[in-house]
Amino acid sequence: MTLNQYIREVQDFPKPGIVFKDITPLLGNPQAVRECMALLINNLRDRKIDKVVGAESRGFFFATLLAYELGSGFVPVRKPKKLPYETISATYELEYGTDILEVHTDAIKPGDRVLIHDDVLATGGTAKAVCELVERLGGVIVQCNFLMELSFLKGREKIGNYEVYAPLVY
Repeated sequence: MTLNQYIREVQDFPKPGIVFKDITPLLGNPQAVRECMALLINNLRDRKIDKVVGAESRGFFFATLLAYELGSGFVPVRKPKKLPYETISATYELEYGTDILEVHTDAIKPGDRVLIHDDVLATGGTAKAVCELVERLGGVIVQCNFLMELSFLKGREKIGNYEVYAPLVY
């Protein structure tokens, strides 16, 4: 199976000049989802993971499945004012603007071993912000894992201190 066939390219979204990699066709195909899960989890089976952190919103899809498969807790990292309890926040840059992410202050305990998951590693801004939040709460980052990496945007450089894995690289 070639997973690339399930990634739709949308021109000029969310703004002119951006070619958006849309994973919704992949999500609609159970066999493609199973293949993605096998690739994402394959190198994690022998590692202790206490929490899987998923970045809003597309990161939630596979992060919850990864947490289930690993027997770990799931932690959502969300846009501002979406979480009901006390939060900490981090500002980050996207390839097309800036934004803020938040996490509950009690979601990660000091020493928790954490897997961070998002759908795509682009400029690295989102991943760097999530790493900052995890470490501010005392978590130990085991790996940053993504469904795909847009290597030409050099996001890996922003999170170079962490192990990075992405089965699809463009």
